[in-house]
Amino acid sequence: MADSAAAHDLPTTAALELHGLVKDFSVGLRGVKLRAVDHLNLRVAAGQVYGLLGPTGSGKSTTIKLLLGLLEPTAGGCTVLGVPSDRVEARRDVGYLPESPYFYRHLTGRELVRFYGRMCGMVRATMATRVADVIEMVGLSAAADRRVGTYSKGMLQRIGLAQALVHDPRLLILDEPTAGVDPVGSAAMADLILKLKGQGKTVLITSHLLAQIEDICDRVAILDHGHLMLEGAVSDLVGQAGRQSLVLEALPPGELAELRAWLAARGRTLEAVQPAQRRLDQVFLEQMDRRGDDRAKS
Repeated sequence: MADSAAAHDLPTTAALELHGLVKDFSVGLRGVKLRAVDHLNLRVAAGQVYGLLGPTGSGKSTTIKLLLGLLEPTAGGCTVLGVPSDRVEARRDVGYLPESPYFYRHLTGRELVRFYGRMCGMVRATMATRVADVIEMVGLSAAADRRVGTYSKGMLQRIGLAQALVHDPRLLILDEPTAGVDPVGSAAMADLILKLKGQGKTVLITSHLLAQIEDICDRVAILDHGHLMLEGAVSDLVGQAGRQSLVLEALPPGELAELRAWLAARGRTLEAVQPAQRRLDQVFLEQMDRRGDDRAKS
């Protein structure tokens, strides 16, 4: 069912395709095998933001390493932008941000991004402009000439995203890009991902922040112990067939009773009445915006 859902109404071009992907690891000295990825079939269409979800140990990071050619599959295979993942050219148009990036602490942010640009084969003539552009894109222009060793966790994630973007890849693979990042930084990362989607890029993202995944992803796959448990469009997975939510201003008891009677006359039932609530992340961000406005006025 997951395979048919994945193929329904998708563009013909695939950014990523996984066919019967299997990865076993040897455990201990007796040759015992641990299966981290178990016959995984997935298709990610070009131009989508695609969420790869699952608890710790579900096989998300292993799957990403297989896609990047950092691990060899035990069986099956995968293609990246139409190229088998074990070929070098499969990685030329891919940007990658690992879950816990390690960067040279003695380099400044600008030097770090320039270093990765050179590794990606960028020409010197356009390097300085592109480096400045991606650093501005992630909101680190003011700290670009500080050493990376002085950066906070959130700043490290953002400079990591800058290095993943410097060569203008068509595909971005982001492994827990908001891990350890405060809500403001997390919201900024989500906005940037949507902006990149608007530029036509494909984004594969893993995250434990399911509310954020719901807001930015077109489709998601849920893994558990290497198995694909569920796959589909976010709107289909979170929707409630045959049910609707209506948001009204608060009604006095008399009008509420009239509404119930009007519905009952038509064979309908008002199942629940509860105050509309904002999410906590919305409240937090509103307060941060208000604080910023107050500072600007003072």
